[in-house]
Order: sequence, then structure tokens, then C-alpha cells
Amino acid sequence: MPDQIRSDIALLYRRAGFGLHADELDQRTGAGYEAAVEEVLAGLGNAPDPAGDAVEVPVFAPYEQPTAAKGSPEALATRKAADRTVDEELVALQLWWLDRMIVTSTPLREKLTLFWHGHFATGAAKVRDAKLMYLQNQLFRTAGAGGFEALTQAVAKDGAMMLWLDTATDKKADPNENFAREMMELFTLGVGNYTQADVVAAAQAFTGWTYNRAEYRYVFRPAQHDYGVKTYLDHTGTFNGEDILSIAVNESVSAHFVVAKLWSHFAYPVTPADPIVDDLVGAYGPSLSVAATLRAIFLHPAFRSPTRRGGLIKQPIEYLAGAARALGLDARLEPQDGAAGAAGPAGPAAAAASATTAGPDGVTLPVLATVLGQAPFNPPNVGGWGQNAYWLDTATAQLRLEAAAALARRADLTQVEVAPASDRLAAVAQLLGIDGWGPTTTAALSPELGHPVKLVALALTAPEYVLA
Repeated sequence: MPDQIRSDIALLYRRAGFGLHADELDQRTGAGYEAAVEEVLAGLGNAPDPAGDAVEVPVFAPYEQPTAAKGSPEALATRKAADRTVDEELVALQLWWLDRMIVTSTPLREKLTLFWHGHFATGAAKVRDAKLMYLQNQLFRTAGAGGFEALTQAVAKDGAMMLWLDTATDKKADPNENFAREMMELFTLGVGNYTQADVVAAAQAFTGWTYNRAEYRYVFRPAQHDYGVKTYLDHTGTFNGEDILSIAVNESVSAHFVVAKLWSHFAYPVTPADPIVDDLVGAYGPSLSVAATLRAIFLHPAFRSPTRRGGLIKQPIEYLAGAARALGLDARLEPQDGAAGAAGPAGPAAAAASATTAGPDGVTLPVLATVLGQAPFNPPNVGGWGQNAYWLDTATAQLRLEAAAALARRADLTQVEVAPASDRLAAVAQLLGIDGWGPTTTAALSPELGHPVKLVALALTAPEYVLA
């Protein structure tokens, strides 16, 4: 039984965080699985995170309203300079967030922030303002575990979202339907649960919403708002944008949609019609509580089901953050606390990583995540990133090995190196915080017992580690 409890807690911390070291797992086993669930949930909301908060926030240049005539040489030069600044700030922001994930004492909060970043997807490629991306990230971190309605209302007035889906240009004479449509299809209701007439009514309700870029705040322009009667999701009234959001998130189909998205991210993929969603909507309840839903997810028997334990493939960001955390590296892949990196000649994969996955600042976790298809603060589209098979293709298989080699090359592998050859597989499992290796993986790893760097690199690509 203790071994099963330990395995269950390891699963919990892989799903609700970025994994645990073997000694941390041992410490939690005695208190039991339910205590571990309460521990991860305690890190939500305003729980202190001294290590995460100690990661220095980048400095952002103030927004400057263009003054030169559009299309003029001066305007083009100003735009190029601004783009360079945004790109530099984005790199710093990516490093900041990955470092938070690595050192945080509230891992579920960071994992939930990553979930909302994919759910309410916005990208710096269009927003072009690193401070707006930072403010949205902080919104997910502070409000992501509360009521879904409060979160959705806040996201709708968030500057990054308003620029990404054009709500800031929604005027009475020309309602923009982008946010209205995506709000229902991707954020609150799901496909097939609204009509084009609902999109039109919602867009009218959001007219007058603007954003003050200089002061980084939402502004309502009454003269641009449509005060007429609207019919939306079978409700009729002189609705404004806040009313529309409230109606949407309180629809019964919304509860199933949101709960299914949460279960799919933390357990394994399901549709809103899956019976397991019915088991969880009661916890979501009238308050639309995200934290209560997460508790119900982690305590549900199916979450730890032996047949579904391997139901998720780690996304690149969580995979890399967890690996760096286990190996004592930071987001720049420098050893933490001055620990020495691995010695010895670089293997072919590690050498390839230095050439193939290097960015302007060299090989870093954000660079590796981008190469693997998940650039922080830059999802591919408003739908965010997919799951499981989305991350499995032959084109990135070699890149995954190169990324693992880049990590292993820079890590302190002393505990693997000093272990007798017969114990090295167990030492690698302990280093990475997993239960052990199956027969297929054991056979694949065994030829590299004499090469610690290559051994750890291969272990990082094994199913036992890649699966959450």
C-alpha cells in the first residue's frame, strides 16, 4: 500500500505540478494521498510563493502612442525600434515565467496559469506588447482558481485579449464579432451551442469597450455602445457585455464544457458528454468554482485509474520546466545554486542541440519549447494548443531527443555517475522523480549505462517520463 500511495502522489504532482524529487515523494507518502491533494490545492489563490516571487520581473518600456504620419519613414523607423523592444522584452518574459515554474512552491497555480493561457489563448505575435502579456499572465495566476464567471469577466476586459480579438474596436456603427464568437465557441459554451444571431447580439452588447494602452486599463465609451434590446441565448433585454458573459457562463452547457476542459488537461481527454463530467459538475456548482472542481478531479477514482494513468502526454513547456526542476537547471539552462554541470564529451544529440535549437541567446528553455512547438506567450491561434497526439509527430522526434540532450549535458549528474552500473537505472529514475522503468525502456536504456549524459537524455524521452 505505501508503494501505491507513493505512486499516486507522484502522479498527482506530475499532473498538478512539475513533478517531485524522490525524497519529496518519500516525505509525503506517510501523510497519504488526500493530504497531498490538499497540499497542492493550498497553493492556489493568494498562497505565498517566496521562491516564485523572488524571480525578477522584467522591466517593460512604457507604451508610446505613434505620432509620426502613418507610412512615413519616421513611423516605419519607430515601429521597427518598438518591435525590437517587444521582442527583447518577450524573451525576458518567457525566461521569467519558466523560472517561476522551476522554483515555485505553488506548482498547481503555475500549472493552472498555463492551462488558462491555452484556454483563453492570446499571443504576442499580434498583441505586440510584452507588458500586456505579463498582466494577463498575472491575472490567470491570481484569479484562475476562483469562480469562472469572475475570471471570464476579467479576461474579457484584459488588454491582451481585447487587442487579440479586436474588442477594443467594437463600435455601435460597426460591431466586431471576433470576441463574441470565440468567447462562446472556445471559452464558455463550445461548438454547436449558439447561433449566428447570438454572435450578432453579443457583438452589439460589447460595443463601446475600449482599452487605454498608455494607462493599461479598460475604458467604456458610452457614446459607442448599442443600448438597444437584444435576444441572446433565448434571453431578451438591453444587455451590455457583462450581461452577455454572465448569461453564457451560467448556461448548463457551459458547466459541462469548462469541466470537460479541466478534466482533459489534468486527467485525460474527454468530451462534455462524457459521464465523468456529470460526476464533477456538482463540485463546479452555482459558484462555478475552479478550485472545487480541481479537488473533485484529483479525488475522483478515475484520476488514479491504472488503465488511464498514462492518459496524458506532457506539453513541451511543462515537460521542460519539470525536467529543469529535476535536474537543477534554470530557464537559461545554467545550474542552479552554482552546481557544476555534467562533465565529459558531448554526444551527437547534445552537439546537434547546440546547433539546431540555439536562439540568439543560445539554448534556453523558451527556445527549446518554441522548437518543440509551444512558444510561451505565443500560441498558434485563438484555439491554443492541442493535446496528446498534437505533440507526437516524426518531424519533432529528433528535436525532442536534442532538447533532452541539451538538458542532460548541462545538469549535475553526480548521483548517476557515482552509482554502480547495476544501480544507474534506479538512480536516473530517482533523479527524475518517477516510479521506475518498464521492460521496453529498460532494454533501451541499458546499453548507455556507461554514458550518464546519454543515459539521462534517453530517459527524458522515455514514455515513463514523457507521459504525465
